Amino acid sequence: MAKLSTDELLEAFKEMTLIELSEFVKQFEETFGVTAAAPVAVAAAPAAGGAGGGEEAAAQDEFDVVLEAAGDKKINVIKEVRALTSLGLKEAKELVEAAPKAVLEKVDKATADKAKEALEGAGASVSLK
Repeated sequence: MAKLSTDELLEAFKEMTLIELSEFVKQFEETFGVTAAAPVAVAAAPAAGGAGGGEEAAAQDEFDVVLEAAGDKKINVIKEVRALTSLGLKEAKELVEAAPKAVLEKVDKATADKAKEALEGAGASVSLK
C-alpha cells in the first residue's frame, strides 16, 4: 500500500460520514492501544497551559465534568453530551446510561462550568472534580 500524505488523509476523512469516522477512531484506538482526546479538551489545553503562573500552579486548573445521573429528561441530556463532545448518538447514549461517568476530562474552569450549566439545564446531575 502506498503511503498517503497528511493532505491526502485529510481529504479522505472529509469524505467520510461521522459514523464512519467514529468507527475508524475506535479501530485506530484498538489497533495502536491509544485513546483519542475529545476536541473540546484539546482546544482547552492551550488556554489552561498559557494561564499557568507561579501562584496559580497551586490552584486546580484542570477539571473533570462528571455526569452523576441523567434525570427524567434523558434524551435532552444525550443531546447536550453530543453537543459537548465528538461522540455519536450511540456513544453518547451509552455514556449517559453508564452514569456516573466523566463527560469531559482535564478542561479549564470556564469550559467545565459551561458544560455543567448546559447539562444541568437539560435535567442531569453533574459534578466537577
